[in-house]
Amino acid sequence: MAMDRLLMLELAAGGCAVEVHLNGMPLAALGPAGGSTSLAVHEYTLAGRNELTLVVGPAAPGAAAPSQPRVAIGATWARARLVLVRHGQSPADPEARVLGVAEWATPEGRSYDAPSAHKREVDLPVNFPRWRWLDAPPIDINDPVRRGILEFLQQLAVELGRGNPEPLIAASKLRFDELAIAYQGDANLAVQRFRDQVQGLYAAKALKVLPPVAAELVLRPVVDGRLIECLAPTGGPALRTSNEAPELGDQAWPIRLAMVEGRIYVLR
Repeated sequence: MAMDRLLMLELAAGGCAVEVHLNGMPLAALGPAGGSTSLAVHEYTLAGRNELTLVVGPAAPGAAAPSQPRVAIGATWARARLVLVRHGQSPADPEARVLGVAEWATPEGRSYDAPSAHKREVDLPVNFPRWRWLDAPPIDINDPVRRGILEFLQQLAVELGRGNPEPLIAASKLRFDELAIAYQGDANLAVQRFRDQVQGLYAAKALKVLPPVAAELVLRPVVDGRLIECLAPTGGPALRTSNEAPELGDQAWPIRLAMVEGRIYVLR
């Protein structure tokens, strides 16, 4: 796939909350009000068969909620599309090439189960390498693992708050390398851009990073437990700024990590 094209995942819904997963990785979500969102997904895409999953009425992050009936009020539907677009082209453009669709709908007044998963297998004409997260060992989230991850995130938060991005860069080396492959970029340039961004935010006094605490850290296993997504109770990244001045803007750093022989690697 030439890099004049981007593979985008577009999620749209109405009347229900929905989340979309690609190959077991939760990538986008919409609340009960519906709407639409899209993102590039090269780094989550596999050569050949891919699994696209809509989760209607998803449980809160990290929660294991049993499926319960709900009643559709008004138009109730969800749709995820994998779309190949040219640079600058919207996934909603009728001229964009749709490579796969997962969709669900229910008539007004009809009961439906939530959460419920609706899967679709899609063969994609891509030629990406085998990403490292596919071979990461499954992680048992026990108390020592939870403590180790919490200490890791707390240390990253402290260093980011000091304007020092190097520990996060070191832990994320494989992520930077694979993103460069996925988008035909330069990993060293991406690292330098990230370093400059963090140091610029620090100089602007826009890096108030609160270290996460145990009671507010949600560890969500993804891709069959091979990675752990580190979240706040609201569902956003656990590693984020908490700036008091709105004009400074908030920053967040998604962390999906693997553990190999006790060592932590940020792979996505």
